[in-house]
Amino acid sequence: MANIALSPVRADSQDELAMVRRIMAGEQAAFAMLMRRFNRQLYRLARAIIRDDAEAEDALQDAYLSAYRSLRQFRGDSSLATWLSRLVINQCLQRLRRHERRQNVIPMTPSAADEELERIPSDAFASPDEATERAQMRDILERKIDALPESFRAVLVLRSVEELTVEETAECLGIPAETVRSRHFRARSLLREALAREVDLAERDVFGFAGARCDRIVARVLARLTHP
Repeated sequence: MANIALSPVRADSQDELAMVRRIMAGEQAAFAMLMRRFNRQLYRLARAIIRDDAEAEDALQDAYLSAYRSLRQFRGDSSLATWLSRLVINQCLQRLRRHERRQNVIPMTPSAADEELERIPSDAFASPDEATERAQMRDILERKIDALPESFRAVLVLRSVEELTVEETAECLGIPAETVRSRHFRARSLLREALAREVDLAERDVFGFAGARCDRIVARVLARLTHP
Protein backbone atom coordinates (compact mmCIF):
# COMPACT_ATOMS: atom_id res chain seq x y z
CA MET A 1 0.00 0.00 0.00
CA ALA A 2 3.03 2.27 -0.04
CA ASN A 3 3.19 5.37 -2.28
CA ILE A 4 -0.57 5.64 -2.76
CA ALA A 5 -1.30 8.52 -5.11
CA LEU A 6 -4.10 10.93 -4.23
CA SER A 7 -5.63 12.05 -7.50
CA PRO A 8 -8.57 14.49 -7.88
CA VAL A 9 -11.91 12.87 -8.74
CA ARG A 10 -15.55 13.77 -9.26
CA ALA A 11 -17.58 16.16 -7.10
CA ASP A 12 -19.65 14.90 -4.20
CA SER A 13 -23.40 14.98 -3.79
CA GLN A 14 -25.17 17.86 -2.10
CA ASP A 15 -26.40 15.76 0.83
CA GLU A 16 -22.82 14.97 1.84
CA LEU A 17 -21.88 18.64 1.69
CA ALA A 18 -24.96 19.42 3.77
CA MET A 19 -23.89 16.82 6.35
CA VAL A 20 -20.41 18.36 6.49
CA ARG A 21 -21.91 21.80 7.09
CA ARG A 22 -24.06 20.43 9.94
CA ILE A 23 -21.00 18.85 11.57
CA MET A 24 -18.99 22.05 11.21
CA ALA A 25 -21.88 23.87 12.88
CA GLY A 26 -21.36 21.68 15.94
CA GLU A 27 -24.07 19.08 15.37
CA GLN A 28 -22.59 15.93 16.90
CA ALA A 29 -25.57 13.82 15.83
CA ALA A 30 -24.61 14.51 12.21
CA PHE A 31 -21.05 13.33 12.89
CA ALA A 32 -22.40 10.18 14.54
CA MET A 33 -24.55 9.62 11.44
CA LEU A 34 -21.48 10.04 9.23
CA MET A 35 -19.52 7.47 11.23
CA ARG A 36 -22.35 4.94 11.16
CA ARG A 37 -22.72 5.39 7.41
CA PHE A 38 -19.07 4.62 6.67
CA ASN A 39 -17.97 2.51 9.65
CA ARG A 40 -18.16 -0.91 8.02
CA GLN A 41 -16.40 0.03 4.78
CA LEU A 42 -13.66 2.02 6.50
CA TYR A 43 -13.06 -0.60 9.19
CA ARG A 44 -12.72 -3.32 6.58
CA LEU A 45 -10.29 -1.14 4.64
CA ALA A 46 -8.19 -0.54 7.76
CA ARG A 47 -8.35 -4.21 8.73
CA ALA A 48 -7.20 -5.26 5.26
CA ILE A 49 -4.13 -3.05 5.51
CA ILE A 50 -3.13 -3.62 9.15
CA ARG A 51 -4.30 -7.23 9.69
CA ASP A 52 -5.04 -6.57 13.36
CA ASP A 53 -8.55 -6.01 14.76
CA ALA A 54 -7.62 -3.67 17.61
CA GLU A 55 -5.13 -1.67 15.52
CA ALA A 56 -7.70 -1.28 12.76
CA GLU A 57 -10.24 0.10 15.24
CA ASP A 58 -7.67 2.53 16.64
CA ALA A 59 -6.65 3.67 13.17
CA LEU A 60 -10.27 4.25 12.21
CA GLN A 61 -10.93 6.25 15.38
CA ASP A 62 -7.84 8.40 14.75
CA ALA A 63 -8.93 8.93 11.15
CA TYR A 64 -12.37 10.12 12.30
CA LEU A 65 -10.76 12.54 14.75
CA SER A 66 -8.50 13.83 12.00
CA ALA A 67 -11.53 14.20 9.72
CA TYR A 68 -13.45 16.12 12.37
CA ARG A 69 -10.56 18.55 12.86
CA SER A 70 -10.00 19.06 9.13
CA LEU A 71 -13.55 19.11 7.76
CA ARG A 72 -13.03 22.66 6.50
CA GLN A 73 -10.57 21.20 4.00
CA PHE A 74 -13.30 19.07 2.43
CA ARG A 75 -14.45 20.85 -0.73
CA GLY A 76 -16.47 18.12 -2.40
CA ASP A 77 -13.85 17.52 -5.11
CA SER A 78 -14.05 13.83 -4.21
CA SER A 79 -16.74 11.80 -2.51
CA LEU A 80 -16.86 11.81 1.27
CA ALA A 81 -16.12 8.07 1.25
CA THR A 82 -12.99 8.68 -0.80
CA TRP A 83 -11.80 11.52 1.43
CA LEU A 84 -12.33 9.43 4.56
CA SER A 85 -10.71 6.37 2.97
CA ARG A 86 -7.55 8.34 2.31
CA LEU A 87 -7.43 9.49 5.92
CA VAL A 88 -7.82 5.88 7.04
CA ILE A 89 -5.08 4.73 4.68
CA ASN A 90 -2.73 7.43 5.97
CA GLN A 91 -3.40 6.40 9.57
CA CYS A 92 -2.78 2.75 8.72
CA LEU A 93 0.46 3.46 6.90
CA GLN A 94 1.70 5.58 9.82
CA ARG A 95 0.98 2.72 12.22
CA LEU A 96 2.73 0.21 9.98
CA ARG A 97 5.79 2.45 9.78
CA ARG A 98 5.86 2.86 13.57
CA HIS A 99 5.46 -0.90 13.94
CA GLU A 100 8.40 -1.53 11.61
CA ARG A 101 10.59 0.93 13.53
CA ARG A 102 9.71 -0.72 16.84
CA GLN A 103 10.42 -4.16 15.42
CA ASN A 104 13.92 -3.03 14.55
CA VAL A 105 14.52 -2.20 18.21
CA ILE A 106 12.23 -4.42 20.32
CA PRO A 107 10.94 -7.88 19.33
CA MET A 108 7.19 -7.66 18.88
CA THR A 109 4.57 -10.21 19.95
CA PRO A 110 2.59 -11.95 17.20
CA SER A 111 -0.18 -9.91 15.62
CA ALA A 112 -3.69 -10.42 16.93
CA ALA A 113 -4.56 -11.35 13.35
CA ASP A 114 -2.65 -14.59 13.88
CA GLU A 115 -4.88 -15.49 16.83
CA GLU A 116 -8.53 -16.51 16.66
CA LEU A 117 -10.50 -13.65 15.12
CA GLU A 118 -13.54 -12.14 16.80
CA ARG A 119 -16.71 -13.78 15.66
CA ILE A 120 -19.36 -11.71 13.91
CA PRO A 121 -22.95 -12.41 15.02
CA SER A 122 -24.65 -14.90 12.70
CA ASP A 123 -28.05 -14.79 11.06
CA ALA A 124 -30.82 -14.90 13.63
CA PHE A 125 -32.52 -17.79 11.82
CA ALA A 126 -29.41 -19.98 11.52
CA SER A 127 -29.17 -23.15 13.55
CA PRO A 128 -26.25 -23.44 15.99
CA ASP A 129 -24.50 -25.90 13.66
CA GLU A 130 -24.97 -23.64 10.64
CA ALA A 131 -23.73 -20.62 12.57
CA THR A 132 -20.65 -22.54 13.69
CA GLU A 133 -19.92 -23.71 10.15
CA ARG A 134 -20.22 -20.17 8.78
CA ALA A 135 -18.01 -18.80 11.54
CA GLN A 136 -15.37 -21.42 10.77
CA MET A 137 -15.51 -20.64 7.06
CA ARG A 138 -15.31 -16.91 7.79
CA ASP A 139 -12.22 -17.48 9.95
CA ILE A 140 -10.57 -19.42 7.13
CA LEU A 141 -11.38 -16.69 4.61
CA GLU A 142 -10.07 -13.94 6.90
CA ARG A 143 -6.82 -15.82 7.50
CA LYS A 144 -6.35 -16.40 3.78
CA ILE A 145 -7.06 -12.75 2.98
CA ASP A 146 -4.55 -11.73 5.67
CA ALA A 147 -1.96 -13.90 3.93
CA LEU A 148 -2.35 -12.09 0.60
CA PRO A 149 0.28 -9.54 -0.48
CA GLU A 150 -0.34 -6.13 1.06
CA SER A 151 -1.09 -4.42 -2.25
CA PHE A 152 -3.94 -6.88 -2.98
CA ARG A 153 -5.81 -6.93 0.34
CA ALA A 154 -7.47 -3.51 0.22
CA VAL A 155 -8.52 -3.98 -3.41
CA LEU A 156 -10.07 -7.38 -2.64
CA VAL A 157 -11.97 -6.08 0.40
CA LEU A 158 -13.35 -3.02 -1.36
CA ARG A 159 -14.28 -4.89 -4.56
CA SER A 160 -15.41 -8.31 -3.31
CA VAL A 161 -16.49 -7.66 0.28
CA GLU A 162 -17.85 -4.10 0.08
CA GLU A 163 -18.81 -4.58 -3.60
CA LEU A 164 -17.54 -1.20 -4.74
CA THR A 165 -17.15 -0.70 -8.48
CA VAL A 166 -13.73 -0.62 -10.12
CA GLU A 167 -13.99 3.15 -10.43
CA GLU A 168 -15.04 3.63 -6.79
CA THR A 169 -12.19 1.41 -5.59
CA ALA A 170 -9.68 3.27 -7.75
CA GLU A 171 -11.04 6.54 -6.36
CA CYS A 172 -10.70 5.40 -2.74
CA LEU A 173 -7.17 4.04 -3.15
CA GLY A 174 -5.92 6.68 -5.57
CA ILE A 175 -4.72 4.15 -8.14
CA PRO A 176 -5.65 3.62 -11.82
CA ALA A 177 -8.73 1.57 -12.60
CA GLU A 178 -6.63 -0.89 -14.61
CA THR A 179 -4.45 -1.48 -11.54
CA VAL A 180 -7.59 -2.24 -9.53
CA ARG A 181 -8.69 -4.77 -12.15
CA SER A 182 -5.33 -6.55 -12.29
CA ARG A 183 -4.86 -6.63 -8.50
CA HIS A 184 -8.41 -7.84 -7.95
CA PHE A 185 -8.02 -10.62 -10.50
CA ARG A 186 -4.70 -11.70 -9.01
CA ALA A 187 -6.02 -11.49 -5.43
CA ARG A 188 -9.02 -13.69 -6.25
CA SER A 189 -6.76 -16.20 -8.02
CA LEU A 190 -4.43 -16.40 -5.02
CA LEU A 191 -7.39 -16.72 -2.66
CA ARG A 192 -8.92 -19.55 -4.71
CA GLU A 193 -5.57 -21.37 -4.73
CA ALA A 194 -5.22 -20.99 -0.96
CA LEU A 195 -8.76 -22.24 -0.33
CA ALA A 196 -8.24 -25.17 -2.69
CA ARG A 197 -5.18 -26.21 -0.68
CA GLU A 198 -7.26 -25.92 2.50
CA VAL A 199 -9.92 -28.21 1.02
CA ASP A 200 -7.28 -30.71 -0.13
CA LEU A 201 -5.90 -30.92 3.40
CA ALA A 202 -9.38 -31.20 4.93
CA GLU A 203 -10.36 -34.01 2.56
CA ARG A 204 -7.67 -36.23 4.06
CA ASP A 205 -9.39 -36.03 7.46
CA VAL A 206 -13.00 -36.32 6.33
CA PHE A 207 -15.09 -38.88 8.28
CA GLY A 208 -12.28 -39.27 10.82
CA PHE A 209 -11.82 -42.78 12.11
CA ALA A 210 -8.65 -43.02 14.16
CA GLY A 211 -8.57 -42.79 17.94
CA ALA A 212 -11.65 -43.34 20.10
CA ARG A 213 -13.90 -44.59 17.28
CA CYS A 214 -11.34 -47.14 16.14
CA ASP A 215 -10.81 -48.38 19.70
CA ARG A 216 -14.56 -48.58 20.32
CA ILE A 217 -15.29 -50.73 17.25
CA VAL A 218 -12.39 -53.10 17.98
CA ALA A 219 -13.50 -53.48 21.59
CA ARG A 220 -17.12 -54.14 20.64
CA VAL A 221 -16.23 -56.75 18.03
CA LEU A 222 -13.89 -58.55 20.45
CA ALA A 223 -16.58 -58.39 23.11
CA ARG A 224 -19.11 -59.99 20.77
CA LEU A 225 -16.61 -62.71 19.87
CA THR A 226 -16.11 -63.43 23.53
CA HIS A 227 -19.81 -63.25 24.38
CA PRO A 228 -21.78 -64.12 21.20
